[in-house]
Amino acid sequence: MNKLSDRVNRLGYSQTFVMSNKAREMKASGIDVISLTLGEPDFDVPDNIKEAAFTAINENYSHYSPVPGFLELRQAISEKLKRDNQLDYKPTQICVSNGAKQAIINVLAAIINDGDEVILPTPFWVSYDEMVKMMGGNSVMLPTSYVTDFKITAEQLEEAINEKTKAILFSSPCNPSGGYYTYDELKSLAKVIAKYPHVTVISDEIYEYINYETKTTSIAQFPEVYEQTAVINGMSKAFAMTGWRIGYSACPEWLAKACEKIQGQMTSGANTVAQRASIVALKTDPSEYKYMIDAFKQRRNLVFDLMKEIPGFKVLLPKAAFYFFPDISHYIGKTLDGTEIKDADDFAMFILENAHVGCVGGVSFGSPECIRFSYAASEEDLKEAMRRIKVLLEKFNYKHS
Repeated sequence: MNKLSDRVNRLGYSQTFVMSNKAREMKASGIDVISLTLGEPDFDVPDNIKEAAFTAINENYSHYSPVPGFLELRQAISEKLKRDNQLDYKPTQICVSNGAKQAIINVLAAIINDGDEVILPTPFWVSYDEMVKMMGGNSVMLPTSYVTDFKITAEQLEEAINEKTKAILFSSPCNPSGGYYTYDELKSLAKVIAKYPHVTVISDEIYEYINYETKTTSIAQFPEVYEQTAVINGMSKAFAMTGWRIGYSACPEWLAKACEKIQGQMTSGANTVAQRASIVALKTDPSEYKYMIDAFKQRRNLVFDLMKEIPGFKVLLPKAAFYFFPDISHYIGKTLDGTEIKDADDFAMFILENAHVGCVGGVSFGSPECIRFSYAASEEDLKEAMRRIKVLLEKFNYKHS
């Protein structure tokens, strides 16, 4: 007798955590593994944010907060959205949640009925498809590739939308590709979406500050889709606060109220001390935290030069976030040292077991021909990881492509 619900049985495990756990187990057994699996900054939380948390503890912020978050935090988010994104959202349009992941879940739970379709441009963050399944929806994946810079076109989107489409969910900057949609590209997508008022855009912008070229654009900046858009963001990436679990959504008021209703029955308000610290983080000039972005950029350039020399890897220079997403289709369908490589997940496991470098296969990202490396690691580890992979793959004498 199966006691688990159909909902749970539909879900898969996060491949990111599967590979991270496998790397951790190998390391615990005495194997020297370099894990480049998790998307987590390797910096400590800035001192002014930690001091704000100590102050909150001393001021006894130990009771329940309002479900959508302290008003002062929602005001700080409102000011940040105006300052950095030219977006006007009142505090009543903002819902603070237990991480950006819950913010996305709240929005999906508010709008998805069984059988509704959610468009996911590939590659997408591994949890998106599983979140859609959890809500009873069906994912419609729009393929992209190395050749298209891992971005969809307005024509692709137009062709995919129908009466069952309830949402389009994407990240820009993108986890895992490290790319982002330009102003003009988003403008063309917005023109399509505006023709379908029953469609909600869920724009995950958690990596907005980790950008090496220019400020990214939010699709909510286009007036024709502002009332159709839910902006998702949080404290995890730019402020190295992954464990503090503060995310937020900024939505039309009807959707913000629905998110508050759902969260009130699921988890209530987010951690109060982390909320108070987040107020200080958001009010600080972003330039104060630029040292982390500068370090990521230096590592990116280092890894790009090394990865270009790995046989069979086709790699783009990431413009944002802290991931590389090389195309390894050169190896798919081959047998390496007795291991059949059917897809990128097989290849990622082969790299882990033979080069002792952890990465994540692209199947659960919607791109079975690519693998993801996080470069949120020391330069020493990054150099050694790339060296190991190059040495391993050079044994097979395949032409560099």
